[in-house]
Amino acid sequence: MRGKKAPKRIVNPDPKFGNMMVAKLINYVMMDGKKTIAQDVVYEAFALISEKSKQDPIDIFTAAMEHVMPNLEVKSKRVGGANYQIPMPVRGDRRISLAFRWILNASRAKKGSPMADRLATELMEAAEGTGAAVKKKEDVQRMAEANKAFAHFAR
Repeated sequence: MRGKKAPKRIVNPDPKFGNMMVAKLINYVMMDGKKTIAQDVVYEAFALISEKSKQDPIDIFTAAMEHVMPNLEVKSKRVGGANYQIPMPVRGDRRISLAFRWILNASRAKKGSPMADRLATELMEAAEGTGAAVKKKEDVQRMAEANKAFAHFAR
């Protein structure tokens, strides 16, 4: 690798809840630099969550993140002309980014309603341990468990 490693950017907490994770979620929802629209979507989704579940939306959000963040994933490694899927533990930052990605992909896959509704639904389902994002996490974990025999190739 040439040069230095790029420094980590510090994300400021979001204005409404003062939470770093909510600010990161807003940044992941954002498209084409339209941050105010992304904030409106996330805050409207949180309002729908509190309206439907009668609970604090931050609690639902953190529960959803806990249920979606993976512990293990598989990485391909070429050994002697063959590619092996090697199970590896997932480090902290990647766990968070994978969880956000899966939640948003599941939300965007549902069509026919506004993004705030889809995001709220997906977050509530994930907090209960169901939904497409949790299914994706379980598939990744299952793949890692199935390939435990190749763990000795990891360095």
